[in-house]
Amino acid sequence: MRQSAGPTLERTDEADTYYLNMGPQHPSMHGVLRLLLKLRGEEIVTCEPVIGYAHRAHEKMAENRNYIMFIPNTSRVDYLSGMIYNIAFCQAIEKLCSIEVPERAEVIRIIACELNRIQSHLLWFGTFLLDLGGITPFLYCFDDREEILDILDRVTGSRLTYAYGRFGGVTMDVDQDFLVRTLAFVKRIRSRFPMYEKLVGENVIFRERCEGVGVITPEVARQYGVSGPTLRASGIGYDVRRAEPYGGYDRFDFEIPTRTAGDCMARFEVRMAEMEQSCRIIEQAVAAMPEGPIGPKKLVQRLKPPEGMFYFAVESARGHFGQYILSDGSNTPLKLKMRTPSFSNLSAMETVLEGTMVADTIAIVGSIDIVMPEIDR
Repeated sequence: MRQSAGPTLERTDEADTYYLNMGPQHPSMHGVLRLLLKLRGEEIVTCEPVIGYAHRAHEKMAENRNYIMFIPNTSRVDYLSGMIYNIAFCQAIEKLCSIEVPERAEVIRIIACELNRIQSHLLWFGTFLLDLGGITPFLYCFDDREEILDILDRVTGSRLTYAYGRFGGVTMDVDQDFLVRTLAFVKRIRSRFPMYEKLVGENVIFRERCEGVGVITPEVARQYGVSGPTLRASGIGYDVRRAEPYGGYDRFDFEIPTRTAGDCMARFEVRMAEMEQSCRIIEQAVAAMPEGPIGPKKLVQRLKPPEGMFYFAVESARGHFGQYILSDGSNTPLKLKMRTPSFSNLSAMETVLEGTMVADTIAIVGSIDIVMPEIDR
């Protein structure tokens, strides 16, 4: 038997710890994420997020395709913010190459992206409650989400991954039926908010699982580059749509919901409030819908971008999504690097999960709304 030269206390302390692999096939990991947890009893001593199980090399593919060929890839990076990512890539190239976008196309894009944001939050809401053992909210959320998917499917031809954006506009115009159905959905979802608040927000079990759990302080949020609703739940009201307006968002009136608690409950409240703000933006966009073209007269296929490094960012459903483009002046990017919010938000779990109970891990990780394909891109 090996003899220890250290104090008895240190030997006992180490003997009391053990490792637990949560994932990569755990149903609450929302993808193939592995959390390597070092535990002392049920308390987490350290957490190491392990990624890379589903890497698909999107950024490498961008180096082997011209700009327009890469458009279908964009919505597959974050399939829940697929419309936002698709439009964001087009907006980045438009800014890089100084391509004009008609006002009608900008307004259509905003409506589509805000509908996409709402459906993403609805899916998070339903699956988050499902992780915590609540089945009923999941059914209601997916019922509402189906309405959005049907509306977007009618104009884009897709329900989940979109290639609706084109350099200088969109592929199809919207008609009056699309606008009527969109406003009808806004009215429908608003009528659901009081029910969701009563069913979930006021539920004593849900509040016990979320209040004071998984607190992310402003200092930790800044240290790890946390963004999106997760950041705003910690009291920092940063939103790219307001901080660095793009795509016509500066023409619309909306608020940036924040909370100060920084816990799971605050992140829930911020996302619920954000859906109402998206409804406000959609109503204003429909009311302000101008006449005119939805893109250039001739499809932009071959580009001659300037040489150099370029960066463009938007606010996705999970936070700050940025694209670094290194151009050599050709029709194919020399390098495309994506800054995705889930990567930074997940990285913070190394600090946030320390000292918490293993039973709260599902609630904490679920509350930051990660999408693994956006990390393993």
